[in-house]
Amino acid sequence: MKYKLLGKSGLRVSELSLGTMTFGEDWGWGSSKEVAKQVFQKYTDAGGNFIDTACNYTDGTSEKFIGEFIEGDRDRYVVATKYTLHDHRWKNDPNAGGNQRKNLLRTVKESLDRLRTDYIDFLYLHMWDYTTPIHEVIRSLDDLISSTRVNYIGVSDTPAWVVSRANTIAEIRGWNPFVAFQFPYNLSFRDPEREIIPMCKKLDLAMTVWAPLGAGLYTGKYTRENPTPGRLKEGKWGAPSEDRLKIAKEVDKIADEIGCSSANVALNWVRKQDPLIIPIFGVTSLEQLEDNLRCLEFEVTDEHCQQLAELVDFRFGFPKGFLISNKGLYHGETYDLLENHRNYE
Repeated sequence: MKYKLLGKSGLRVSELSLGTMTFGEDWGWGSSKEVAKQVFQKYTDAGGNFIDTACNYTDGTSEKFIGEFIEGDRDRYVVATKYTLHDHRWKNDPNAGGNQRKNLLRTVKESLDRLRTDYIDFLYLHMWDYTTPIHEVIRSLDDLISSTRVNYIGVSDTPAWVVSRANTIAEIRGWNPFVAFQFPYNLSFRDPEREIIPMCKKLDLAMTVWAPLGAGLYTGKYTRENPTPGRLKEGKWGAPSEDRLKIAKEVDKIADEIGCSSANVALNWVRKQDPLIIPIFGVTSLEQLEDNLRCLEFEVTDEHCQQLAELVDFRFGFPKGFLISNKGLYHGETYDLLENHRNYE
């Protein structure tokens, strides 16, 4: 395991983050406490220190397990949790969810109790609620850092323009900015390449990527002999389409050429896209963890990455696609003669 600086911060985190939405059996498909403990310990033994959870994961069980697992060695770990999602205990309370200060302070207090700690290393805004003013969000998070209850802040599943405006306000006001952005990214979900990834590169935001295996699609469980049941179904990600299965089969083919698992290829494709990317992977067994960690032993080639990218009918759309295809309108015939160190593409 190697380590990376978390965006523009000085915080050192492992190059793979352990996602713990699978810690707890409350939702019907997670792991028991015993298995979760084994997974946590194996990840730690491999050098991992970056733990990802949220206030609502398995109805709070994930945070409770982590709090117990880190007790006695708290400072060794970088624990990231999140606030925003509505607390189902108060379904009719409009302030039991959202980005506003009231929900933030309540959620952080409860997370600290479940995690058995007096500070959170890294706190994400989980999802943009389209109602709370940006300045209220960034000022409230800055107050938490000043109170020493939170060390660093990040943002997840939010429009790029909101993040860039929030960090601009923070810079002007002298407040703490977001240092990482969490979003889904995998071979068949490349939407972040349009606006989010370019923004992260220019603002030096770490990219903590969830669903790098496409909710299990790129593990081979749907495409190898004797496919096993998985979580993919109609709903959040949808049942595997023919196009997505085609990509998964190509992943299997490359994995066989290299002599590794399909999951290793998919994880390394994501890792190779940019040095700022830190994949978050979740597992329900020790065997899955051990397999995922083996992705650190090699890299996929540029040729394999290109081979996989060409399988996806991906378009940048407007404005980026329009601007790139019309360079001649603003560069004439000189673009290829320009040494462009900024590389805004």
